[in-house]
Amino acid sequence: MPAIPSSRSRTRDRNNVLSRPEFMSLNQPLWSGNSESQGNSRRPGQPKHQANLPCDPQEPTDNANKDRKEPTKLPEEDCIQLNPSFMGIAMSSLLAIDICLSKRLGVCAYTSSSWGTVRSMVTLLAFTGHGITWIIGTIVCLTRSNTQAGQEVLVNLLLALLLDVMTVAGVQKLIKRKGPWEISPGFLDYSVMDVYSFPAAHASRAAMVSKFLLSHLVLAVPLRILLVLWAFLVGMSRVLLGRHHLTDMACGFALGLLHFSLVETVWLSSSTCQTLISIGTLSWSSFY
Repeated sequence: MPAIPSSRSRTRDRNNVLSRPEFMSLNQPLWSGNSESQGNSRRPGQPKHQANLPCDPQEPTDNANKDRKEPTKLPEEDCIQLNPSFMGIAMSSLLAIDICLSKRLGVCAYTSSSWGTVRSMVTLLAFTGHGITWIIGTIVCLTRSNTQAGQEVLVNLLLALLLDVMTVAGVQKLIKRKGPWEISPGFLDYSVMDVYSFPAAHASRAAMVSKFLLSHLVLAVPLRILLVLWAFLVGMSRVLLGRHHLTDMACGFALGLLHFSLVETVWLSSSTCQTLISIGTLSWSSFY
């Protein structure tokens, strides 16, 4: 009988040894044993039903791929428009110029400003265009007037002033634009609800009053020029005090002229004004 080679006999002996029960673990692949031990092992605070659940090694990578595929969306205000419209560029440029010029013109904003020494005079000039000043002055003149023509003009002027105050206050509350300088409104500003910057209430009132007086009073040429100059200086005084921008002043002038046109359209007749005066007189006489 031919002899079995020594190499074959050694291989057979080694297989017989590894097939024994005490060496069975050596025949198992390393990854299966590790995965089973990791799957069967649970943390001290982990429930049993969670410990028996099979773990999915692909889940973290799937989440990472999703994050990589879905980039975070930035808010619209943080996004840059690569092709902005011409109108948008023009408006942004005009607003930037408006803010820059308004800050430079606010030379009387504080007492420590470059023109701080004349701040009181500029404040007094602005006060001549205040709503309280004109409303009280119109009521006083109305009580002292004896002619129906004068009372008709004064009643319509009073209605125009009230319309101006309410309209400007509503637009300011809607827009809520702050002035070029951080200056808190005073008591008189709160009394006529002149809190925000756009549109300029003093400019609107000055334009409306000057146009009204020029249309219904017979004035000499020098007085007419002084009246127009006064309206411009009242609007400009608020810019010097740092309360309004230049665009606020310009829109205020336009709004004042619009108020004048509206009052002229719905002009109250003399009989209507006398009826309103009698109603007002009766309401006031009831207090005495």
